[in-house]
Amino acid sequence: MTTKKKKRQPRVLLFTTPTCSYCKTAKRYLRQQDIRFKEIDISQDKSAARDVKRRSGQQGVPVLFIGSKVVVGFDRPKIDKLLGLDPRQRRN
Repeated sequence: MTTKKKKRQPRVLLFTTPTCSYCKTAKRYLRQQDIRFKEIDISQDKSAARDVKRRSGQQGVPVLFIGSKVVVGFDRPKIDKLLGLDPRQRRN
């Protein structure tokens, strides 16, 4: 019996606010792709808001940290690349 080894997923942090439509799209997309992530609402966590601004240089959301890489906004091609997702086999 052959078993495929599943590639280990990098750590994913998603910085959001409740009113951000792109944040909702990013969360929905990650869930559709079975990607585990930790969501941090920067409207409730001012320390996280300062940290994400310092680390990414951005005040807007969504901001994703995938491993050590930063994705500002919902940039699906970049997210796919950093997560090793094949765009031809995406779950919609």
